[in-house]
Amino acid sequence: MELPVRGISPRPSHAVTALVALTTVSLGLAACSPGSLGSSGDGDGITLSYLVPNGAEDVALAEQLAEDFSAANPDIAIEVETRPGGGDGDNVVKTRLATGEMTDVFLYNTGSLFQAINPDRNLVPVTGEEWVDAVDDSFLPTVSAGDDVYGAPVGSAMGGGVLYNRTVYAELGLEVPRTWDEFMANNAAIAEAGTTPVIQTYADTWTSQLFVLGDFHNVAAAEPDFAESYTDNGAKYATSPAALRGFEHLQEVAEAGYLNDDFASASYEDGLRMVAEGAGAHYPMLTNAISPMVDAVPDAAEDVGFFALPGDDEASNGLTMWTPGGVYVPTTTEGEKREAALRFLAFVASPEGCASQSTGQTPSGPYLVADCELPADAPTAVSDIQSYFDSGAVSPALEFLSPIKGPALEQITVEVGSGIRTAVSGAELYDEDVEKQAQQLGLEGW
Repeated sequence: MELPVRGISPRPSHAVTALVALTTVSLGLAACSPGSLGSSGDGDGITLSYLVPNGAEDVALAEQLAEDFSAANPDIAIEVETRPGGGDGDNVVKTRLATGEMTDVFLYNTGSLFQAINPDRNLVPVTGEEWVDAVDDSFLPTVSAGDDVYGAPVGSAMGGGVLYNRTVYAELGLEVPRTWDEFMANNAAIAEAGTTPVIQTYADTWTSQLFVLGDFHNVAAAEPDFAESYTDNGAKYATSPAALRGFEHLQEVAEAGYLNDDFASASYEDGLRMVAEGAGAHYPMLTNAISPMVDAVPDAAEDVGFFALPGDDEASNGLTMWTPGGVYVPTTTEGEKREAALRFLAFVASPEGCASQSTGQTPSGPYLVADCELPADAPTAVSDIQSYFDSGAVSPALEFLSPIKGPALEQITVEVGSGIRTAVSGAELYDEDVEKQAQQLGLEGW
């Protein structure tokens, strides 16, 4: 599952990238030519161009950062430009970098997609900048190549786990589960009370992947070297007991009859409304869903909580985390503009920058910069995510540790979750998909 840089909807993975990948709900693709949205500041000094995806949240966030940065730095104006999302947008970024026509700063993905733009050749390293020390250690590897760091985090972190209706839990006297057995026991009690235990929304096939992808913290806890071995053509989903569990979880909830009757035709938006209104108790989902859920059902800000996907070991249970996107300076930005661009990155990675990002936005998790605080009115689910970071029970999603994600995962998880294919068969098929992807990427050992 590949996630957008910022925004609420993941899109399917394409052949040259790994997951986050949530991220990754379907992004609408606009025309490929970037558009200008105007400038911040008074324009009397330096003007920086800033390229961002054309999603509504990306644009609003960029304009707010531009306005607040220029207010604090009146000698620098920022002109926001837009590009398409999805694969078309990836091509725009790669083309503009290759032709030397990139904007002065730009917003792009972290992790595997970041590695695909040849950062050591195309980007200005920020390794020695003072603000880098304030950035969370979980983020830095996702914007690093070799010994250098290249980007500042834009937006908040996201978690992959379970949105749950707190009212349903309170009425039935249930506690947040820490193990899979506890989760299934809660599901049994919820079903007995006449409420749908687990919401699935296979009309949007990307949403079927959460039981597998969101379980990676539990995989890493059981097999710490899984990501490295997986990348080197060693560990496999079908033969790793820990990795196979995600597929088994899909099969178990389906066989138990815990899904909504319309799981095959329900949409992402249907799922958000169901969990917000209590028509279903659990919705496995990324936390970038919190903002649109609260927009649709304002009471969800208090009525919906979040917990990480439970595993087999209560002591090691924790959160699988997707890092936010990054803002970068291309090597074609030189002289005074480069100095101004680096000042913009310093602002983004500061408490003032976090406060700017929270203006009119609902964060999907904590900001990965020291001394940044969540808004006092953040939804309950966002505060729940923060608790995992506070305890250190967080692991990056596999896509940030490996370049390999088979593009057919969402179709396979739909089949397993629908009872068409067994967990073992699904894992075996996915291993074949992964092999093809690794060969397309030209990785050694495949």
